[in-house]
Amino acid sequence: MLFQKGKLKVRPLEEKDQALLVKWLSDPVVLEFYEGRDNAFDLDKVKKEFYEDGSDVERGIIEFEGNEIGYIQYYLLGEKERDTYGYGADDVIYGTDQLIGEVDYWNKGIGKVLVKAVVEHLVKTKQAQKVVMDPQEWNVRAIRCYEKCGFEKVKLLPEHEWHEGKYHNCWLVEYKP
Repeated sequence: MLFQKGKLKVRPLEEKDQALLVKWLSDPVVLEFYEGRDNAFDLDKVKKEFYEDGSDVERGIIEFEGNEIGYIQYYLLGEKERDTYGYGADDVIYGTDQLIGEVDYWNKGIGKVLVKAVVEHLVKTKQAQKVVMDPQEWNVRAIRCYEKCGFEKVKLLPEHEWHEGKYHNCWLVEYKP
C-alpha cells in the first residue's frame, strides 16, 4: 500500500494492471482530459510507457471502496521540469499526475480525497516542500478540484502541452504545506 485515506487506497502498479490501463487510456471520454483522444493506448504502448520506463516515478492504482478506479504517479521534479517551472535546485518538489479512469466515479468528490491524500503522503513521507501539477488551462474542473485542495495557480505555461493536435496553455499549480 502506498497510502490510504478512508475508503480510498493507492497501491503500487502491478503487471496485472496492464489491462486496466489499456481500458482507461483507450476510452475517448477519459482521453479527452488525459493524453488526448488522438493518443489512445494499446497493450504495447502501456507496457512501454508504464512498465519499461526506468525512471524514479512512483506509480499506483487508485482503489475506492475496493474497486480499481484510476491511476496516479508522483515523482521528484527533475532539472528539466525545475527549469521549465522556474524553480531552483534547493527545495524538495514533487509533481503528480492522476486520472480516474472509471467515469462513473467522476463528480463524486473522489478526486478531492485523492489529491489531499497524495499531498499528505508526499509531505509526510517524502518531506515535500512543494507539490505541483500542470493541468491544461481549459480543464476547469480539474483546476477547481486542485484549488479546493489548497493548490494555487502560480504561473501560466504558454503552449506547454501537446493535446489533440495542438499545443495548449497549462497552469502551474502549487501546494505549499
